[in-house]
Amino acid sequence: MEPIGKSGTGKRVCVVGASGKLGRYMVRHALDRGYEVVGVCREKSTGKLADFAGLLTVIPGPTSDPAVIARAVRGCDAVLTVLVPWGMNHYATGTAQAVLDHAEPGARLVFSCGWHITRDGLDVYTRSFRLYAAVFGRLAKLARFVDIDDQVEACRRIFASSTQWTVVRGSDLEEGESQGLPVWSRHVGDPVLASNLTRRVDYAQFMVEAIGDRALIHEAPAIVGRLAPSAIAHARQHP
Repeated sequence: MEPIGKSGTGKRVCVVGASGKLGRYMVRHALDRGYEVVGVCREKSTGKLADFAGLLTVIPGPTSDPAVIARAVRGCDAVLTVLVPWGMNHYATGTAQAVLDHAEPGARLVFSCGWHITRDGLDVYTRSFRLYAAVFGRLAKLARFVDIDDQVEACRRIFASSTQWTVVRGSDLEEGESQGLPVWSRHVGDPVLASNLTRRVDYAQFMVEAIGDRALIHEAPAIVGRLAPSAIAHARQHP
């Protein structure tokens, strides 16, 4: 990626979940675009943002805490939120609701989740995907580690809101050099998405680019890597 430190744009962006892998990529993309960045993460995770010391404001605390979110999003033109359904205490729902309640009027709100979220019920999933989602969801819930239903409820509230939201639904993720901005479709099951793989750095880029893309307002794009075989095949068929 290009080095941090381009000229400022005057835009203030909050990254909720800034210390995670996806969050750190979003922070870097936002800084590279000259945005003023506020990062929110759990206090024990603030050390993961050490590489950005002096380049962003860090607000430590649970992202599901309304007071923490209210402080972080104040004055922000956009809020990028990683919806993580940790534990069994409605963490993702609390995070989403806090952002919906406290973001500035008219702010662009961009949320991340997986393909398993469906907005209109028209997504078509493979048998293997459905099986994996069901087994993983059940085992994670039994272990009280992750509650997939929490993320479903969080997105239901987002879809029902009148805010300027976008929910970016990510495929399986991998590390590696950027392949460029991912391609997207409104529905899982579209052949362009068949490869089910995106570079994490590019997922973060899509999140940041969505801030200025008004065509994505009130959309739930499902993404795949631009150089994934299915995306390349689609580009050849639809030049």
